[in-house]
Order: sequence, then structure tokens, then C-alpha cells
Amino acid sequence: MQRPSLNDLEAFVAVADNRSFRKAAERLGVSRSALSHALRELELKLGVRLLHRTTRSVSTTDAGARLLARLRPALDDLDAAFDVVAEARGKPSGSLRINAGKVAARFLMRRLVPEYLARFPDVEVDLVSEGRLIDIVEHGFDAGVRLGEAVPQDMIGVKLLDETRFVAVASPGYFAEHGQPETPLALARHRCIRQRLPSGKRYRWEFGRHGEEIAIDVPGVLTLDDNDLMVEAAAAGEGVAYVPELAALDRLSDGRLVATLDDWCPSIPGLMLYYPGRRHVPSPLRAFIDLATHQRQERGSEGSAARRRGQPTA
Repeated sequence: MQRPSLNDLEAFVAVADNRSFRKAAERLGVSRSALSHALRELELKLGVRLLHRTTRSVSTTDAGARLLARLRPALDDLDAAFDVVAEARGKPSGSLRINAGKVAARFLMRRLVPEYLARFPDVEVDLVSEGRLIDIVEHGFDAGVRLGEAVPQDMIGVKLLDETRFVAVASPGYFAEHGQPETPLALARHRCIRQRLPSGKRYRWEFGRHGEEIAIDVPGVLTLDDNDLMVEAAAAGEGVAYVPELAALDRLSDGRLVATLDDWCPSIPGLMLYYPGRRHVPSPLRAFIDLATHQRQERGSEGSAARRRGQPTA
């Protein structure tokens, strides 16, 4: 039997994990035809069929599943060995792939990624922002970043922000014309900018105060599926939007938006970076986690000092 190359084996793992030649090809940065050819060659070398292929799906055969179960830990060990070399050089190298919601991606670009790239120029960062929550392992990501309540339970989470919240906002001109709602139920008399979730459902605005919780299907003539668009629509006077505070901070700071129902907008778990615990943590991800932890501790120290001086904190 001809011994397969490491590239052949990594190609097989990518196809098996993604259950798709197209997704695996995107993950590896090769063409679909080249990947398909590599897998056929691997099966010829091993003398056994590894994958069931149909026009709609790809799955492992019994032999393929057994090979995959042995390959995953072996490839993790190889990654760990390469990381030892990288650590000996003093700096991590390679790539870091992160999947994040759009608000989270903006936070990373403002707070973390620039400093990370400056510190570790040998690492290539691939940051993908999208609304839907995906399986980061299946899609070939090293880590994901989401609000804490959305992090899968089987993942290891690292806090980036302790807490955040959703805020109800509109332009000063809108509130001057229509007045501010005194309770969430008063939103029934307002023009609201509704949100379409990645699942296709419309989001029911959730409020809470003193143990009382309210979920409202608010009225409105405009529905959007992007927080940035909702913020800009609210700033343009189109109505009241309910968005993560991180998405609205700039417009709140420059006065183009005003928050309302403040005491009805409770805190929720903040942003978290998460990654699978069963795998070796590659050195680029470990360096990213260390930097994120250091920045969070610095923000905490600055906030404590500001509170002692009686100054507002961010």
C-alpha cells in the first residue's frame, strides 16, 4: 500500500468534517475539482472506499469513519508539535479563523485585532462576520464570538465583555414628534423598526424590570435583518429600534440617537470567545485569548479607578 501524504489526509478530514466538497475546498483554499481528485487518489492508495458521495451529500463509509477517528487526534498531535516549534521561535505563526456576529466582529476590529496583528505579524487572521449561529468545528473555524447566552454548552468560553444589554433607541427628532414611551407596552403606539432573525422569524422585543418580563411583537412598517441598518434607520428618524448597545454606541455618543426605557433594558451576558475543548489549542488562538484576557483586565482596572474618582465608566 502506498503511503498517503499529510495533505491527502488533511483533505479527507476536511471533507469528512464539512460533509461537503465545496465547503472543504473553501476551508482549504483549493478548487473543488482538485479536492475531489485528491480524495480519489487517496482511496486508490489505501485500496478502500472512504466516502459515500451523492449529488446532495457526502458521508464516511465504515472504513472512512474508523480512519477519521484515528486521524483527528494524530493531526492534533502534529499541530501541537508545530506549536512547540513556533513557541521556540518566540512568536506564533500560521492562521487564526474566527466566526463572529457583526456587532462582535466590529468590537474585535476596534479592540483586539489591530493590536494582535501588530504583536504577531506572522499570523494571518481570517474574521468572518455573519448573523446565523454555525457549528464552528464543522465549518473549519478555530473560534467563534457571540453573546454569552448564544454560546453552545459543549464549548469552552472566554469572556471578552462581562455584560452588555439591548437598548431601545430613536432619533431626537422622532421623540420630539412622538414622545418617549413610558413602558414597553406603550410601544404599541409607536413606529418600530422590527428585526428579522437568521431563522426567518421576527424578533419579539424582550424587556424586564424587578422580576417582570415582557416580550412584544412591536408594530412597524420596516423590518430589517442587520443591526447596523437598524441603527442607521433609527438615526434617520424612521422609528424606534431595539439593538445591542454595542451597535448603537457611536450614534448615542454623537447625539444622533437617544435611548429610552432604560430601566426596562436589563443586562445580559456579554461577548464571549468560544472554542472546542476536545482539541489542541493552536498557538495563534492561545495568543489571541491571552491578549483578550489582558485587555479585559485592563478595562476592569481602568473602570475601578474611574469609579473611585467618581467618573463615569464606558
